[in-house]
Amino acid sequence: MEKTLPVRRRSSAVDLVKTVAILDVLISHVAVPAFAADAVGTPAWLCALFWACVSHVSVSLFLMASGTLLLNPDRPMTLKKLYTKNFPRLLVALLFWAVCYKVFSLLAFSQLTAPALIQALKEVVLFRHEEHLYYLHIMLLVYAFLPITQLVAAHADRRQLSYLLGLWFLLGILYPTVKTFWPFTLLVGIPKQWLMNMTYASIGYTLLGRYLSAYHSGAHRRWPWAITALAGFLTAFCGSWAASSAAGKLDTHFIEGMGVGMCLIAVGVYGLCLSVRIPEAAASVLEYISKASFCVFLVHIFFLKAFAHFGVTALVGPAILTVPMMTLLLLGCGCLVYEVLRHIPLVNRWLI
Repeated sequence: MEKTLPVRRRSSAVDLVKTVAILDVLISHVAVPAFAADAVGTPAWLCALFWACVSHVSVSLFLMASGTLLLNPDRPMTLKKLYTKNFPRLLVALLFWAVCYKVFSLLAFSQLTAPALIQALKEVVLFRHEEHLYYLHIMLLVYAFLPITQLVAAHADRRQLSYLLGLWFLLGILYPTVKTFWPFTLLVGIPKQWLMNMTYASIGYTLLGRYLSAYHSGAHRRWPWAITALAGFLTAFCGSWAASSAAGKLDTHFIEGMGVGMCLIAVGVYGLCLSVRIPEAAASVLEYISKASFCVFLVHIFFLKAFAHFGVTALVGPAILTVPMMTLLLLGCGCLVYEVLRHIPLVNRWLI
């Protein structure tokens, strides 16, 4: 009797995207000190810029993966589930870890007093959180708009969705990128307000992820995705180098997540992830990292700060080596925390 293999219900491509995204998160934070090592344009500075350009797509990739999963018409989410399960879980995790970071900082500077703790709790309520938690702030908005974006994803045909994404690209990606250049600097009044701010533009990435997953052309055409990613990298790298040289310091305009360069890299990387064939052994590893990615994202700054306290940063050696080594170290530490927390009831459902 022929043995039937178990059907794999998870998307290995999405697991790969989330794995790349969490590695990018770690790289982007590890590489920050490397910019201070040398002046603009030096080999060490250019190495830091390289890591920034390849890693600042992390949030875009996470949003696209979320769009692929959350906007699947075959698995619609009801308002009841959204506001009794998904939304509360995200909010509880956000507030819990925000408090943890406040307490951690107070302990690190020996300032854990009752007044300081009360002030920290006030800041948590006002969403003055550790900087990297801004992604969860965005996801709260993504969840709030989910009933609308689900409706669009389910009923818009390819042409309509292409039009909507084209409009999003013009107002949420291209316009914010070119607004600082002539002749756009001459605009005043309402046309100056046509652009979408970064938070609302982020919602477009969820629709983009769903679009690419639904209309992906297949594994036999990988070169267009590679060219798209390369074009985005060159836009971000060369633009940042030129702007930073003119300013005499790092100019982050071209490596911001809603920029044209980052968008092109995200599209290219996402398309490549959808195109590659993933062996079963590798799929299992990707699945684990994908499941652990949220926990790794939440806790990695604890380890980054702890390592920095003992002088272990990207500056201990050449950034071309130290950044990936520290990235893997942070990934390992985050996965260890995940391995412990995922076995604790309630914690595994609400906090990671």
